[in-house]
Amino acid sequence: MSELTGGCQCGAIRYTVKGEPAMASLCECRMCQRSAGAPLLGHAQFSAQNVVWHKQPPKLFRSSSVADRGFCPDCGTPLTYQYLPTGTISITLSSLDDPEAIIPTSHLGAESRPSWLVAAMALPNEPAELDGGGVQSFQFAVPKRS
Repeated sequence: MSELTGGCQCGAIRYTVKGEPAMASLCECRMCQRSAGAPLLGHAQFSAQNVVWHKQPPKLFRSSSVADRGFCPDCGTPLTYQYLPTGTISITLSSLDDPEAIIPTSHLGAESRPSWLVAAMALPNEPAELDGGGVQSFQFAVPKRS
């Protein structure tokens, strides 16, 4: 892989990243869960100098004393995690135009993994019936609690 492209959901932010990632992981820490609104967030780490922002860069949020998180201020898409002491930037895997271009090789923050996550992967799968980038129809079955 020499060059990948990606961006946010609304298209306001686009990027190109060059080179091979130093690492790719799925993070299940509470900060990643909250930033994504999901049980985990996939990242691939690159040297910050290998990322070129087109149109505009992401808005940054200082999520801890050592890290910034980048997101689109228009649509909220999480785009980056920057660990400030190293000068690296981690791009969210799902913001890549081809989210299968980089395969994660490890889990981080597994101590925060929701107890239901592994079992949830075996639940029935239904297509989202995407039409033009939006959900055309969804039928949600809410299980009754006993």
